[in-house]
Amino acid sequence: MPRKPARHHRLLPVRPLTFSPFARSVARVATAYLVKHYMHNAVQQSAGDEFKEKLKIIGRHSESSEDEEFDGVVQADFAFFDPKPDDFHGVKTLLQSYLDNKQWDLSGFVDLILGQTTVGTVVKLEDDEDNGIFSIITALNLGRYKDHKCITELKEFLLNICHEKDKIGNLRSLLGDEAQKVGLLVSQCVVNLPPELLPPLYDALFDEISWATEDEPTEELRNSFRFKFYLVVSKFYKKNANQKRSSSTDKDEAFVYIKPEDEILHKLSMWSFLFPLQTQQVATHELKNYQLTGIVMAVKAEDISSFRQQLHALINGS
Repeated sequence: MPRKPARHHRLLPVRPLTFSPFARSVARVATAYLVKHYMHNAVQQSAGDEFKEKLKIIGRHSESSEDEEFDGVVQADFAFFDPKPDDFHGVKTLLQSYLDNKQWDLSGFVDLILGQTTVGTVVKLEDDEDNGIFSIITALNLGRYKDHKCITELKEFLLNICHEKDKIGNLRSLLGDEAQKVGLLVSQCVVNLPPELLPPLYDALFDEISWATEDEPTEELRNSFRFKFYLVVSKFYKKNANQKRSSSTDKDEAFVYIKPEDEILHKLSMWSFLFPLQTQQVATHELKNYQLTGIVMAVKAEDISSFRQQLHALINGS
């Protein structure tokens, strides 16, 4: 059974994918940039043997004057690849702010990701000479890699930022006694990765995890992919506490998710906690009342099937 089976999907025009009507309007800012970005950088290649997605990006009119500069179709062929050493700098760049501004063994963390070739995917443009990385997704067993400096430092970071007394015990358990059953779900991408890539990207990851429980050469390795929990570290925009609510719909606007899948994971999580970020991005006018905030989520592996279904529904139904 091939690790990256050929799956071809008809991709829909890029659309803001969030549940809140307000967040949809915010997402249009990113969509406008997406069109410009691929106008400048996309390459057009024919299909090859690797898994790929043909993306048609449709220029759309919106309230932003910048959107009016382009109204056409750009095609880019994306391919899913196994991680390899040549991806080091691209993956490290994507994960530069993974733990906010913490100085830690990021290089070692990237080495772990690239060394785990049976589970994990990088997304690139097909036949791109620059070898640019658009996304990395993987799951690392916190027990298997517990003696690595980067994992030790990651655990210390998580324990230091958790100030919720009713969550710290749960976190300590997942990082300690339960670590062998916990997968650190790492998913990082460029801000404007076409959302149509998300369902097949996550499907590939969780299929590979399932295959690894059968195909890895030793029982120890096979067991290391039998996750019961996933731990997710991410970011989103949270409405400032001092902002007055002007209507009953504001409750839906308390959060603006940068990655569509995070909203589903957040709703499915058995617990989560927020933490302030030292590093802040320059906010757009639409986000002037919001602050970039860190979030840690714990999700049961048994809920991943629901996550996959909801992600497909979100992308295909928006």
